[in-house]
Amino acid sequence: MESIRHTRPDRQTRRARIAVSALFLTNGALFANILPRYPEIKSALGLDNLGYGVAIAAFPAGAIAAGLLAAVLIRRFGSARVAVIGTVLTSLGLLSAALAPSGVLFALALLLGGASDAITDVAQNAHGLRVQKRYGRSIINGFHAIWSIGAVLGGVMAAGAIALHLPLAVHLGISTALFAAVALVALGFCLPGRDDDAEEAAAEPGELAGQVRRGVPPRTVVAIVALTLIAMAGAVAEDAGNSWATLYLGDSLGAAAAIAPLGFIALVGAQFIGRLLGDPLTDRFGQRAVAAVGGLIAAVGMTLALAFPSIPGTILGFAAVGFGIATLIPAAMHAADELPGLRSGVGLTLVSWLLRLGFLLSPPFVGYLAETQSLAAGLIVAPAAALVAVLLSGFLDGRRPRD
Repeated sequence: MESIRHTRPDRQTRRARIAVSALFLTNGALFANILPRYPEIKSALGLDNLGYGVAIAAFPAGAIAAGLLAAVLIRRFGSARVAVIGTVLTSLGLLSAALAPSGVLFALALLLGGASDAITDVAQNAHGLRVQKRYGRSIINGFHAIWSIGAVLGGVMAAGAIALHLPLAVHLGISTALFAAVALVALGFCLPGRDDDAEEAAAEPGELAGQVRRGVPPRTVVAIVALTLIAMAGAVAEDAGNSWATLYLGDSLGAAAAIAPLGFIALVGAQFIGRLLGDPLTDRFGQRAVAAVGGLIAAVGMTLALAFPSIPGTILGFAAVGFGIATLIPAAMHAADELPGLRSGVGLTLVSWLLRLGFLLSPPFVGYLAETQSLAAGLIVAPAAALVAVLLSGFLDGRRPRD
């Protein structure tokens, strides 16, 4: 790992950090507002578990389809503008999904929402890494912690809307207007100018193809695959809470409608704590140790929750998953961005793009197991994914950063 020089950030950089934090918060809150209402949408559209799993897989499918366009847009318009425009489009896509009159239109709206969310994700991470370079120390886990705060906020808003019997159109209309406005205000405080000093935080499709043609060292290829699997493990475990926690607590364990979202809220709340602690723990112990211990916490906690099912135990199990996987995706992104033999931005773009396969493949697979076996059987993917991260954690950096 390269030496890290600590510098005192100027006022513009501090304001940009707050602006990027607002974008991460908004991104987390938008999606979290619709997730606890998925069971209601599933019931209204008459979807079975497999059909529901396929429909919600449209969101990551859209993300995979559009993810590599992010670099092109960032270089033309700048990471801040792309992140904000993507946020507005994502909010409109999720609003359309909530109002969809059929399963096909629900999936199509999620497909468009996922496409814009992928572009937003790369752009806000690119701008966050640009701000981090000005700070001269790790702050990227902090941004992802703010995303988790937004997810908790969105989950609480959704739970409140369910308790108040607020119609989907009203609830998601409020969410869309509120968080789109936050993103537009944040744009005025982001770093100005082009992203040249990040050089660049994302790579265009042509650059990826050119890198392959020039040849990539075998060790680097193996590392990219391993880091992608680590990030996918985080995605699969996270999706278990995002897409299925509310349904599992409500349908399988009989939790009340206002209580069922607490599994998802517990996951993202614990994920926030894990990411808040992630930067200092990573600076002290290295990514490898933090990921390995976190993966074990997630695997053990969720295994116990599934083996001894109860409403409180399941909520705690999802909390263990959120805390344990908190740093997996940020760590994999950071490690990929520093791989030798790759142009700057290539590793980050590849891992950011491919990790969404976890979000794509997990819902139909869990839905199939839920339809043929039980939803509890399908949720075994969460501890299994966490163990994959433990086994591959050796590909993350184990050294301590130097002043």
